Amino acid sequence: MTPTATTTVSLYGFVTPKPGHADALRALLTGLVEPSRAEDGNLEYHVHEQEDGRFFLYEVWRSPAALEQHHATPFVRAFLAEFPDHAAGAPEAYSGVMVSPYPARAA
Repeated sequence: MTPTATTTVSLYGFVTPKPGHADALRALLTGLVEPSRAEDGNLEYHVHEQEDGRFFLYEVWRSPAALEQHHATPFVRAFLAEFPDHAAGAPEAYSGVMVSPYPARAA
């Protein structure tokens, strides 16, 4: 399914820390949670830590435009500049168009 201007978009994937960098990567990733959740276009933003030491990220955005706006924020650009220092390679990342209805946010 191809995203449209009103399509809800999900991003999810795994990030592996470099040896000795788990604490720094955890701090970097969890530092994105609150500012991302504060964005109007964000519906979900979660960071999980797996038993094998990898981090699993799950994000849901109201639209492709909301995700683009998120990627342009200063805090995301700062994260992306620091991320390679702590991650063992590129994330194993996926994206998709949510086909199930997303519940309305409580006001």
